[in-house]
Amino acid sequence: MALETCGSCLSCLLIPLALWSIVVNILLYFPNGKASYAASYQLPNYVWYFEGICFSGVMILLLAVILITLECSVFYRCCQSESCNKTYRSFISIVLALLGVAFSGYSFITFTLGLIQGPFCNSSGGWDYIFKDTAGGYLIDYAAWSRCTEPANIVEWNIILLSILIALSGLQLIICFLKVAAELKRTLCGTYSVFVQ
Repeated sequence: MALETCGSCLSCLLIPLALWSIVVNILLYFPNGKASYAASYQLPNYVWYFEGICFSGVMILLLAVILITLECSVFYRCCQSESCNKTYRSFISIVLALLGVAFSGYSFITFTLGLIQGPFCNSSGGWDYIFKDTAGGYLIDYAAWSRCTEPANIVEWNIILLSILIALSGLQLIICFLKVAAELKRTLCGTYSVFVQ
C-alpha cells in the first residue's frame, strides 16, 4: 500500500536528481574553473561520454516529465473502461521506468569505471592516466595524488564529482526500480480485481 501511494511521488524525485547530474557533469569539464583543459581535450575519456548530461540527466528528466504526465487524472482516455485505461497507463509507466533503470544503470557503471581509472593528468612522464593500473587503489593512496601536477587538485576534483554522480545515478536507479515495482503491483492488482468482478 505504501509503495502504491508513494509511486506517484517517485517520478517527481527524479527531476532534481537529473538536474544535479547535468550540473555536476558540466563541472567535470572545467577543472579549477578553467575551460582550457576541455578545449585541448585534456580530460578523462569517460567525461566525453556525456552520460551525466545525456543519460542520467536529459533522458531521466524527459522520462520523469512523461511519467508525471501519465499520472495526471486529466490524461487522455485510451480505452472505454476506467480499469483498462489505468492498466494501459501503468504498462507505459513500467516501460518508461525500465528505460530509466537502463539509463541510470549505464551512467552508474560509467561513472564507477571513470573513478577506478583515475584522472587524465600531467605528471613527470607527460599527460596520461597514471593511476589506471592501480584498479582504484589510488583512492586511498593520498601520497600518490601529488604525482598529478596539472591540473592542480585534479584527483580530488574527479573523486568528489564522480562520487556525487555515482550517488545521483544510484538514487535514480533505486527510484526507477521502486517505480517499476509500484506500477507492477498497481497493474497486477488492478487486473486481478477486473477478473474477479
